[in-house]
Amino acid sequence: MRALTPLCFLAVVAAAPAVAQTSAIRPLTPEPPASETQQLEALVHERRFEQALQRADAILARNPRNAQVRFQRAVVLSDLKRIDEAISAFEALSQDFPELPEPYNNLAVLHAAAGRYEQARSLLQRSLEAQPGYVTAYENLGDLYVSMAADAYQRGLNLAPGSRPLQSKLTLARETGARLRSLQ
Repeated sequence: MRALTPLCFLAVVAAAPAVAQTSAIRPLTPEPPASETQQLEALVHERRFEQALQRADAILARNPRNAQVRFQRAVVLSDLKRIDEAISAFEALSQDFPELPEPYNNLAVLHAAAGRYEQARSLLQRSLEAQPGYVTAYENLGDLYVSMAADAYQRGLNLAPGSRPLQSKLTLARETGARLRSLQ
């Protein structure tokens, strides 16, 4: 599943590492000075996540409703493996800006990674409700269904360890999932 990169969110949205779905994001609040935003983008691009987080916090201290910087901050928290904080940040963003599909998508990616497939599916559906043409959410939904299938086959195999059809289907689902991940 693909989370969004913070770098492309300011003008258009792109998924990391390589999805090209775009969604124009209108400024919801005045932008911080370009140099600050550019510095934040450069820090993220250079993978200097601790400094990027500090920069984002400084910008948000002056402009707490800046959706783009809040989104970047949440992605940085995710990159820092501060998953609970990233989830909280994406949840707050989705509550404050329910019309944006990207926070739902990124929440779904985090929940799916933790094996919370039903939560992830629900969040992807909310993303598509916010923007019905959001290709990244459809792609992630397809990836999620493959993961859910593998999980279901594994559960069935745990109940019937000798089942050849379940073993074959599990193998196929896992191979499909691996091939899909390699396309990212």
